[in-house]
Amino acid sequence: MSDTLADQSQMDPSKRTWLIATGAAGAVGGVATLVPFVSTFQPSERAKAAGAAVEVDISALKPGEKVTVEWRGKPVWIMKRTPEQLATLEKDEDQLADPNSDRKAYPTPEYAKNRHRSIKPELFVGVGICSHLGCSPSDKFTPGAQPSLPDNWPGGFLCPCHGSTFDMAGRVFKNKPAPDNLEVPPHMYLSDSKLLIGEDKA
Repeated sequence: MSDTLADQSQMDPSKRTWLIATGAAGAVGGVATLVPFVSTFQPSERAKAAGAAVEVDISALKPGEKVTVEWRGKPVWIMKRTPEQLATLEKDEDQLADPNSDRKAYPTPEYAKNRHRSIKPELFVGVGICSHLGCSPSDKFTPGAQPSLPDNWPGGFLCPCHGSTFDMAGRVFKNKPAPDNLEVPPHMYLSDSKLLIGEDKA
């Protein structure tokens, strides 16, 4: 009897290896099952592209600087204009196709239907897509004569595809292919340093 008990107390090494391997595989399988389950709680890329609002920290943005963020798959510019750049907005109004943002192709929010097209005069928030064929205009902030721009250029944006020009508020100049000003997306300030793009109601 003692021999039988001794035999039972000693586990076959091959069985021990099989049990350990089975247990480890079960644990890994449990984790593998858990990860996809947890990931279903994360917003998908499709949900983000569908229009979820984007919060941006603008505390480090200095006068003359511009940052670009993505909202609904579009590039959105946030620019802190200098006093000199703001001063040009009044001077070039007679050269603009729609200085008061009255056209309806890209309706401008009421809070941005002003000369600077923004809530805060110094901060411009606009979609960086030309209203002609969807190219992204380039920064041409330096005033004065330069290639593809007039001698009295005040500073603004130039579409490299077909030559449409926009002032520092995204307003299109006359006799250009672009039919409308740059779009101003819904936005609001959560604080002096936080901007929310995609929503404009608390």
